[in-house]
Formats: sequence, structure tokens, C-alpha cells
Amino acid sequence: MTTILVTLAVLAAVVAVMVGFVSWRDRRRRATDEDPAAVRAARGEQHRRAAEREHAQHDGWNNGGHGFTG
Repeated sequence: MTTILVTLAVLAAVVAVMVGFVSWRDRRRRATDEDPAAVRAARGEQHRRAAEREHAQHDGWNNGGHGFTG
């Protein structure tokens, strides 16, 4: 019986430490967030470049699989 109680206590302590660490880490991240406008601009640029890469992969080839049409 004592072993079960000790195991549960250790498990509860580990969970408490993990929850405390994650909340501390998230608070620290929010405190150092960048300018929201800059974050939006960077995400927009990432999406634009991804769209350019996607277009370059399909440029000149038709979707029916009949070869180069350009």
C-alpha cells in the first residue's frame, strides 16, 4: 500500500513540475513576441514563396499527363 502511495505522489509531483514548466515557458514566449505586423508580413512572404514554388513545379506541364504544352 505504501508503494502505491509513494508512486502516486511521485507521479503527481512530476505532472505538477511539467505543468509549471510549460506555463512558465509560454509566459516567457509571450513576453518576447515580435511585432504582430512583422509576423503577419513574414507569414505572407512564406506563403507567397510557397505558392511560387508550387507554380514552378507545374509550369508547362498539363494536368492530364500528356507532356509539355508550353
